[in-house]
Amino acid sequence: MSIIVNKNSKVLVQGITGSEGSFHSAQMLEYGTQIVGGVTPGKGGTLAVDNKINVFNSVEDAKNATEADVSIIFVPPPFAAEAIIEASEAGIEVVVCISEGIPVRDMALVKRVIDQNETRLIGPNCPGVITVDECKLGIMPGFICKKGNIGVVSKSGTLTYEAIGQLVNVGLGQTTAIGIGGDPIIGTNMTEILSLFEEDSETEGVVMIGEIGGQMENEAAKWAKKNMSKPIVGFIAGQTAPEGRRMGHAGAIVSGGDDTAKAKMQILEECGISVCESVADIGKKMKKALNK
Repeated sequence: MSIIVNKNSKVLVQGITGSEGSFHSAQMLEYGTQIVGGVTPGKGGTLAVDNKINVFNSVEDAKNATEADVSIIFVPPPFAAEAIIEASEAGIEVVVCISEGIPVRDMALVKRVIDQNETRLIGPNCPGVITVDECKLGIMPGFICKKGNIGVVSKSGTLTYEAIGQLVNVGLGQTTAIGIGGDPIIGTNMTEILSLFEEDSETEGVVMIGEIGGQMENEAAKWAKKNMSKPIVGFIAGQTAPEGRRMGHAGAIVSGGDDTAKAKMQILEECGISVCESVADIGKKMKKALNK
């Protein structure tokens, strides 16, 4: 088991013929991801990624031909919202958007469409999702992961990799690792990911990495206190930031006094989450929480 994607996921790459799309598609194929097609308008009928992948003009054409159920988007920001909406309207169940800098106004429209169509969106502005040894979607380095029983959810990109590294250092592997994205409007929040990990029979514990600014971590912690049976280890980035500083793009939304690192760490602790002061403690704390 795992969450969001697995070895049976049939993946489309939107923007496959661009430099980012083609490079990361090659990496994903090498990892074992089942890429069944690519989409670039006007390039239908051609082949991409060393002539391995068929390219289609639209997501609808690609889905009809391949029965794809997942899409990953490597499309420039001005066109990325349109790409997400196209995938959602075509009936793609899971959409992962790597693109950074999508206008907030565009994302407000995207949110309405994906909610209406019940599309699971990860991102935008995220490193993607990896279900270890099964499916890699995005720009995460697959070689740092090890198969195991810990779920990872992070608002930060690079700290996702650091958390994985710290777990592997103490012999703990991962089920699925997800970077949810740092923009003001994202498709899937921390609470939703915790809920999926709670339901996943293979996941025994969760690492949750947040940042100063915004309320998402606090809301997730309060939800976890009432609903999670599995141990959570938490880390909040930005402990040394000057007061009033925000991190990421989501953090630019001004909130009350409970969005500082200190305040968030306290709320997490009060909700039963084992909080790390340093990322270097993540592995050790998780081992202790699991009594291993």
